[in-house]
Amino acid sequence: MKSFAAKVEEGRKGTNGELSVGPVYRNLLSKNEFPPMDPHLNTAWDIFRMAVKNYPQNRMLGWREFVNGKIGAYVWKTYREVYDEVMCIGSALRACGAEPGSRIGIYGANCPQWIVAMEACCAHSLICVPLYDTLGAGAVDFIIDHGEVDFVFVQDKKVIHLLNPDCKSAQRLTAMVSFTSLTEEEKIKANSIGIKPYSWKEFLHKGKENPSDILPPQPCNICTIMYTSGTSGDPKGVVLTHENITAFVRGMDIFMEQFEDKMTVEDVYLSFLPLAHILDRTIEEYFFHKGASVGYYHGDLNALRDDLMELKPTLFAGVPRVFEKVHEGKFTHQQKIYFLFEFSIKNTYQRPSVSGIKKAVEELNPVRRSVFGMLYKYKLAWMNKGYKQRNASPLADLLAFRKVKARLGGRVRLIIAGGAPLSSEVEEFLRVTSCAFVCQGYGK
Repeated sequence: MKSFAAKVEEGRKGTNGELSVGPVYRNLLSKNEFPPMDPHLNTAWDIFRMAVKNYPQNRMLGWREFVNGKIGAYVWKTYREVYDEVMCIGSALRACGAEPGSRIGIYGANCPQWIVAMEACCAHSLICVPLYDTLGAGAVDFIIDHGEVDFVFVQDKKVIHLLNPDCKSAQRLTAMVSFTSLTEEEKIKANSIGIKPYSWKEFLHKGKENPSDILPPQPCNICTIMYTSGTSGDPKGVVLTHENITAFVRGMDIFMEQFEDKMTVEDVYLSFLPLAHILDRTIEEYFFHKGASVGYYHGDLNALRDDLMELKPTLFAGVPRVFEKVHEGKFTHQQKIYFLFEFSIKNTYQRPSVSGIKKAVEELNPVRRSVFGMLYKYKLAWMNKGYKQRNASPLADLLAFRKVKARLGGRVRLIIAGGAPLSSEVEEFLRVTSCAFVCQGYGK
């Protein structure tokens, strides 16, 4: 049986009232000793600073703009352009009274402004406190108070939650910066409770008018406080230092060295998992470390497939519920394979329509469905013999599974499932049908 962990210490039987202790296992890459840290990366600020130095003209952050009421192509900012914005936003925070150690909240969906605000925190030893954009007013109220948040960056459609009378802790805020702009009514309401409101452009201008030298953090300084979703009581804040963040990135570096298709500056990641969660944050930090590109979904998870087709990412990350939605219906083995991505991606956070799936199944050619199943079993058999997925059956990939790959944009080489264990059945589906390397990750 293949070994996935190395035993580095035997267990000990309890004596004289002491508890027994089980054996200690490590990742195979750490069998003899822990791999060394990268001496050039000590803080999250180092990750971004070095990327700007090494890849100033590379595409860093991408988003889709609406043109004549329709969603358009991705537009990009380079590492140097993002750096210039970070300098302005950081200076504006300092001009508003933020000092090293101040808590800065970020409340909204993934977007370039989210990252700019985060990097501005790193530049001035400020503590980033993400607020899940799907949380209700009660949880947001709790986190602002519990995390002692003084400043907040907020998505325009989330402003109403901060100015809601039920969000009593908002009164402690010094300033509020919208990702885009604020209405006159919102500005008046914010001023009435003592919050200084800014649009993104206004805050950038404030930073340009009041330049401030950066105050880089130390490895032991707190980088971020990430709160749980609060499904079991009040949200719990997890304190992560800058050293924690760089260790995550170093760990990905070491793991990716084992990946046969090395990640390069040409790689692209589609960000749609919450940046308030460490899984997406770590992946994006790794991409910045490599000088690669991160494109953000346009805000509609039901239209995520359109973003996939437009961006054509090379890495796709999801949580088990993304990949397991198809299992909420009772379908045959072959049908599950065929619809795995079609419905799990389209209905990321919604229960799939069983009637819609059945209708689609009925429209499939029975012969093609049978051939698909046979190709699946054939490729799986060769993979079970030790062949890598790309070499197990190129013919099966050509005849059937390239269509699954096409649903992910056509360029995905690596799929990461995280947040919770992925069932062995779904993991098998992914390994066989996605035409990509599939791995799971977890942390605690």
